[in-house]
Amino acid sequence: MKREQVKEQYKWKTEDIFATDEEWENSFKTAESTLDFSKFAGKLDKKEILLEFFRQDDKYSALLDRLGTYAHLRYDEDASVSKYGAYYSKIGALFAKYSTELAFFEPEMAKLDENYLKSLLEDKRFSDYDYVIKKIIKRKPHTISEQEERLIGMAGEIFETFIETFGKIDNLELPLSEIEWEGEKVKLSHGMYGIILHSDNREKRKEAYEKYYNAYTSLINTITSIYYGNVKKDVFISKVYKYGSCLERALFEEDVDKKVYENLLQAVSGSLPSMHRYIKDRKKLLGYDKLYFYDIYAPLVKGADLKLPYDEAYEYVIKGLAPLGKEYQELLRKGHDERWLDVEETDGKRNGAYSTCCPGLHPFVLLNYKPTISDIFTIAHEMGHSLHSHFSNENQPFAKSFYTIFVAEVASTVNEVLLLKYMLNNAKDDNFKKYLLNYYLDTIRATLHRQTMFAEFEYGAHSMAEKGEPLTKDNLCELYAGIGKKYYGEDIEHDFNISCEWARIPHFYRSFYVYKYATGIITAINIANRILTEGVQAVKDYFKFLCGGSSTDPVSLLKLAGVDLTTKQPFDFAMGEFDKTLTEFEKLMGI
Repeated sequence: MKREQVKEQYKWKTEDIFATDEEWENSFKTAESTLDFSKFAGKLDKKEILLEFFRQDDKYSALLDRLGTYAHLRYDEDASVSKYGAYYSKIGALFAKYSTELAFFEPEMAKLDENYLKSLLEDKRFSDYDYVIKKIIKRKPHTISEQEERLIGMAGEIFETFIETFGKIDNLELPLSEIEWEGEKVKLSHGMYGIILHSDNREKRKEAYEKYYNAYTSLINTITSIYYGNVKKDVFISKVYKYGSCLERALFEEDVDKKVYENLLQAVSGSLPSMHRYIKDRKKLLGYDKLYFYDIYAPLVKGADLKLPYDEAYEYVIKGLAPLGKEYQELLRKGHDERWLDVEETDGKRNGAYSTCCPGLHPFVLLNYKPTISDIFTIAHEMGHSLHSHFSNENQPFAKSFYTIFVAEVASTVNEVLLLKYMLNNAKDDNFKKYLLNYYLDTIRATLHRQTMFAEFEYGAHSMAEKGEPLTKDNLCELYAGIGKKYYGEDIEHDFNISCEWARIPHFYRSFYVYKYATGIITAINIANRILTEGVQAVKDYFKFLCGGSSTDPVSLLKLAGVDLTTKQPFDFAMGEFDKTLTEFEKLMGI
């Protein structure tokens, strides 16, 4: 589809941010001309001046966020529109200037007497900034000079080149060929690939798999170079800020205890026999002598998919999330009616789905909706992000309104688990129940096991680079293939295409992001279980988390919802959920 063919009700309402492009351009000029924090430099040891700095920074950051949100929403509508590509580049450059302008802040704060910094925590005027100040105290050993900070700030725009370049390849220039599907020749898009991969037509799955990966392998040298550049950037920044490794920096920056990462890897590694058992079951149920990766999403239960038009799917999601209460349901309906979502897949539009938000505005959700059960869950997922943003914005001051990436996947996945449990409880026949159990298994496999596998890969790639070993297409593919065999076992064929899968994962350009999907679903499984078994009190505890923003470290925020990731209990419970679901599925399938 072309964007002009989409009905207005299925387009997000960007005019809620800026009514016109001209308004954006005028606001951008204002932001450019008012970027000046020089009067605060060298004076942060005076409480009144520091407080004024924080408040001015809040105001300026809010304007930048609004400008940036509009620019990237319009750009993501159609990346071929050069006007919005220019907006996106301009706001990126302004963010870089802003970082440079604030380069004095961290070094100057780090030099201040620790007693002075601690006294700020006792001053009610600084209550909006107490967590920021606590992190400054903690970050003292990793603070660099003002000159170095300025250089890093100036290089910010350059550092974004890797993800931008990969994005252009992935969304605009990937040489995807045509494929015949349902009697028509269509271009193989990311969305269409997903549909075919979930179909029961093995011949088409194989064809789509080979054509899809051929597009990436034809550019493997270029993509390797881009990814290696991104990893080298990570290594460089980690060294500049005096961290022992890229992983150490990633965990430190989000204030996440290393025990969480260790618990994840240990729990998943310990549960791999269940994963291997599931792969073996899949091979047996499909009746194949050899199982390939294009079979991994093939339906094991036929005739049970839930194909709903978008509006019906959205209403179904609202019903499924009833355990979260009427207020939550009303907000979901408001999002639908007031055009928070951009629904249709169109030419030039960014693939996949996301939710984004800036203070003072409602969230915005990008979809590429197709009538599949997977996309029904995507609605629930993205609206989970959106309402997490809504509650944080409503209940926290600007400085604490943005939750960290570590907890970003929790609310979204709680919605998915609750929706699935609703479907299971309302399944009218064993066939649909089998389907849902299989869907749950695949969800946990894709979100927990697969993302942890991704995390092992990027940890391995960064470790190689940190030791001075160049990253090549050969050693990256070899690394990925070895980890894949560990996770999936011997009952699936590990071909060359799948060894190159790393080359198509956009999240690798936001390093050490993917493991948070795994901790997110582990947390969500635990929270959803509490909500369904304990009721009102569990919901109240969960809303404390949703309203928490970044008021404290993310692991402590999750404790408000009853989940302590520094212990092994939530990990063991989630692994047990996979095993229990597999056993129930095997029983119904007669394996």
